[in-house]
Amino acid sequence: MTDSLYTKDLATRRGRLLVFGGAYSNLQALETLRGIAGQRQIPADNIICTGDIVGYCAQPEASVQFVKDWGIHAIQGNVEQNIIWGEDDCGCNFAEGGRCDLFARSWFPYAVQSLSTRSVDWLSTLPLHLSFSYAGKLVRVLHGAATDIADFVFASTPWPVKEKSFAATGAEVILAGHAGLPFADRRATDRGGARYWLNAGVIGMPANDGTPRVWYLLLDDTDGLFRYTFHAFTYDNRTAHQLMVANQLPDSYAQTLLTGIWDNCEILPEAEKALQGRAITLHQEANEPTLVATTEAGYCPVAR
Repeated sequence: MTDSLYTKDLATRRGRLLVFGGAYSNLQALETLRGIAGQRQIPADNIICTGDIVGYCAQPEASVQFVKDWGIHAIQGNVEQNIIWGEDDCGCNFAEGGRCDLFARSWFPYAVQSLSTRSVDWLSTLPLHLSFSYAGKLVRVLHGAATDIADFVFASTPWPVKEKSFAATGAEVILAGHAGLPFADRRATDRGGARYWLNAGVIGMPANDGTPRVWYLLLDDTDGLFRYTFHAFTYDNRTAHQLMVANQLPDSYAQTLLTGIWDNCEILPEAEKALQGRAITLHQEANEPTLVATTEAGYCPVAR
């Protein structure tokens, strides 16, 4: 990997930015999100994907070409990186022999075999990080953490662990992916400012909260202020489920598209495990008045 592909500088960004992660080969979710972006009048140049375009679901080739044709900004996730490198596993840091590892032996080879040479070539052009200035703050987009592309960072992850990524990048705002759950962690600095670790969540799989909703993040620089809001939406999850079943992908993951419950919580810290099956509500906090959540309906009925 050359230095030029490691971090891509987007200079200064203005206007609303839409951030999402983990499309996971879920073309139906991608199509719905593009429709939402159109309704919100957010151009492709102001849309960012935090990696793992490819993943558990049934349409990796179509999903990669969809993102490419959309013209948005994207970085490599660990899945893309291991596909590019010709590895035989997804590089997700799953415990060897666990259920996630077992299922990956099914969906990862399927993804590799489904992708065309042109798609892999395009994935190899994606940077590992994005850097830009927004509302007067330095922002870095990465997949897992600056320490490793596949490091899992959650809301409950101790702040000193997160500080390593801020120190490595010099960022005031980190937009991350990989963890699969939307969250915000804001901490004041000694100089009166703040640092923000924001994870948009993913759109390819529900957030283990007992609903089939999937998540994205909006940034807003109105009046030069830094604001962020989390948003959930529904999509044609029945078709995504049926395609997984038809292609003999892990049934447990296919069911998750309908139930909103993960097959297991192997990757989760205890605090996040305890929240399984509880519908996510991102409450407004006294020290962060811009943190709100909304839910948007997709164009198809949601399976219950």
